Amino acid sequence: MTLHDLSATELVAAYRDRALSPVEVTRAVLAHIERWEPQLQALYLPRPEEALAQARASEARWLHGQALGPIDGVPLTIKDNIATRGDPSPLGTRAVPLAAAAADAPPAARLREAGGVLLAKTTMPDYGMLSSGLSSFHALARNPWDLRKTPGGSSAGAGAAAAAGYGPLHVGTDIGGSLRLPAGWCGIFTLKPSLGRIPIDPPTMGRCAGPMTRSVADAALMMQVLSQPDTRDSMSLPWQDIAWGDFDAGPERVKGLRIGLLLEAGCGLAAEPEVVAAIENAARVFERAGAIVTPMQPFMSQAMLDGMDHFWRMRSHIDLQALAPEARAQVLPYIQQWAGSAAGMGGEAVFRAFSQFHATRVAAVAACAPFDYVLSPTSPVPAFDAELPSPTNDPMRPLEHIGFTVPFNMSEQPAASINCAYTSAGLPIGLQIAGKRFDDLGVLQVARAWEHLREAQRPWPTPLREG
Repeated sequence: MTLHDLSATELVAAYRDRALSPVEVTRAVLAHIERWEPQLQALYLPRPEEALAQARASEARWLHGQALGPIDGVPLTIKDNIATRGDPSPLGTRAVPLAAAAADAPPAARLREAGGVLLAKTTMPDYGMLSSGLSSFHALARNPWDLRKTPGGSSAGAGAAAAAGYGPLHVGTDIGGSLRLPAGWCGIFTLKPSLGRIPIDPPTMGRCAGPMTRSVADAALMMQVLSQPDTRDSMSLPWQDIAWGDFDAGPERVKGLRIGLLLEAGCGLAAEPEVVAAIENAARVFERAGAIVTPMQPFMSQAMLDGMDHFWRMRSHIDLQALAPEARAQVLPYIQQWAGSAAGMGGEAVFRAFSQFHATRVAAVAACAPFDYVLSPTSPVPAFDAELPSPTNDPMRPLEHIGFTVPFNMSEQPAASINCAYTSAGLPIGLQIAGKRFDDLGVLQVARAWEHLREAQRPWPTPLREG
């Protein structure tokens, strides 16, 4: 296995044994990125020399037995919208002034404090309001499994980077599926944690940061770091000393579990037959391992999805109206049309739209109550064409693909996406595993059990022209 394919856990063990140096690993990853990046366009602010300087400092710490934390010397990326000190955060749009951030946001601060080697930031669509890599600021991000397809979004570059082997650790954000959708479409693993488990700034309803990795083990390692407390997040949970290292309880972890099987979201796009078949097969595998799997009725409604959509339209409309006309004109036309459609909404309509967030929360908690965990598709459809802003390509129906993911943002439950199978065209199909609120470790354990139980995975994609 080449150095850029090694996991974070393998790298740290090799550093400890002095079998590898953070410098040689960083050089190998940078060389691999140089081969891939012209095709994927996943990165923002790549800084090879700064990364190598960080790697040299890490090498010296390991030689003196003074590693800063569990990821010291491991290459990583951070999403555009997570502030990094001294860097602008354009939020994926040309409308935002490029002002340097005064401080690291909590996830960036924790990763730096633990000695991670920051290779670059990763790309996202305008304001994070698309599930694709389409952006007015960044180049169009593409999916390494098929360059004609999107990596998903809004953590677009992070999903592509993880699948392509731009180092083992990546961090993204999620308010309706922005971690899980690119994870599902890129065949990687992610955990959208319980709201507040990973401090973030600015915090807002449903918004989480989370790890994006090729394995559950590496995500668990990142959780050790990312879940450390930060007082800037007024919505963060009290810090708990969670035994993240106990993520691997083996396939026997699923024996006796009550698992709900959700194959219809109740709103938006219906799951495609290949997606349904893959999730049904996963449920049978869990049953053979001793789980008690019970079909669930959909608990979302189109009114819930539409209400959240309409409230987000109004929020974005207000944000865009606050911009100077010349700045507003820089925003993607699709986003302008979507947000502008809220211009005529009155106070009562906005209130009724906002009420659907709570209705979604109540429905999700009630539906999941009989079960320890819930299995579902991550997305009803595989990755779509890279140039499209959404699967429907319709700004009046922009969120029809988030019916499986968004309820768990509003209910604050942890939910992971892990690769389940592949379509006939070779595209990954994501399996979503949701748990009860605060049971982040349990979700990791069930996901790890799935890694033991699932069929052998296909090799990770490689650049069209290896250097």
